[in-house]
Amino acid sequence: MVLALNVFALLLAIITTTGLLLYRDWRYSLGFLAAQYLVVFWLCQAHWPISMAAVKLVTGWMVCAALGITQLSNSSPTEAEENSWPQGRLFRLFSAGLALVVTFALSNSASSWLGLSVPAAWAGLILIGMGLLHLGITAQPFRVILGLLTVLSGFEILYAAVEGSVLVAALLAAVNLGLALVGAYFLYANPLEEP
Repeated sequence: MVLALNVFALLLAIITTTGLLLYRDWRYSLGFLAAQYLVVFWLCQAHWPISMAAVKLVTGWMVCAALGITQLSNSSPTEAEENSWPQGRLFRLFSAGLALVVTFALSNSASSWLGLSVPAAWAGLILIGMGLLHLGITAQPFRVILGLLTVLSGFEILYAAVEGSVLVAALLAAVNLGLALVGAYFLYANPLEEP
């Protein structure tokens, strides 16, 4: 039963990270990010007490709320088109497939190194890989913050098996909230700087 739920969490991680990469509407992106924090909660609770794993979920949803309120308060929340090459959904989908294949190849060895189940190791590596891919193909502040939060989510899944300290969980939660606040600042300040 637990393995089936871990596989479901893995599939949800694949769907959310691919959705973050493909959809450009900020509402969909925040919905995918909120679902991604549900995956982090489920995979962290296998190694931590449920109260410590719930911190990840609550913090993640607070991050989504802060970014959503900032996007709502912006005078022009619509995002400009990327000027970099290559662009388009087909390229991003091909890149996501490539990241999935690479992370699958690394998941067996990572699961044996860290003592994780294969779905949990693969989900953590997927989040890290897709977050780095997201960071590599965008320059918009909102997309960069989403990429950083995705990388950090994958790290939290992998690190939960290694360290079970309450202080580390609190520091990672503070880093998530700090990224959200910095992202909110850049989202708010960015339209003011344009002529």
